[in-house]
Amino acid sequence: MSDTETDKKTGRRQQDPEGTRRNIIEVASNEFALNGLAGARIDEIAEKTRASKRMIYYYFGDKEGLYVSALENAYRVVREGEAELDIESLPPIEGLKRLVGFTFDHHAQHEDFIRMVMIENIHSGRYMDRSDALKAVNQTAIARIEALYEAGVAQGQFRAGLDPLEIHWQISALCFFNVSNRATFSHLFGRDMGAEQSQDSLRQIVIDMVMRYVAEPSAI
Repeated sequence: MSDTETDKKTGRRQQDPEGTRRNIIEVASNEFALNGLAGARIDEIAEKTRASKRMIYYYFGDKEGLYVSALENAYRVVREGEAELDIESLPPIEGLKRLVGFTFDHHAQHEDFIRMVMIENIHSGRYMDRSDALKAVNQTAIARIEALYEAGVAQGQFRAGLDPLEIHWQISALCFFNVSNRATFSHLFGRDMGAEQSQDSLRQIVIDMVMRYVAEPSAI
């Protein structure tokens, strides 16, 4: 394996370090999500990518460095998706609904993200402390909710005195549980909580619950 790709037009091998790095992170993210930090193997990751073990260590230092990079990428994807929502152009009520709906959909479609967050919580979040990038990228989420919330309060649509970080907590909790506990709920209570009808219903319920918490009753 090498850090190159073949140009289809010329047949020549070209350097593509960024593409190789992305490929390693994508494969590693799946391995970490399935097996955890301890169970994931660099040999397996190398076999499933176009990179050698030596190249993986060159880019990431060690397995823990690769794990931190995979965490960074997982959070970056969700924050980039949020950035594309353009909630600032909407009335605060509609902006918050859109944000909650996006979060529900993203988590439902990115189960590896949920598993990696669960794994990092098993490790008490200590690997996150190694990454300034993780803290920076997630601060943008709070800043956007804060701006949306302040606009809603100013317009009389949102209740005063709420904490934007706690609003983010509640949104994350409701959307996270939908994935993290879906299998156990489905088995315990005999209903497929992942079925399309169930997911459509739960999505709307989550939006309604957040709105009832944040919005003035007269604004809903």
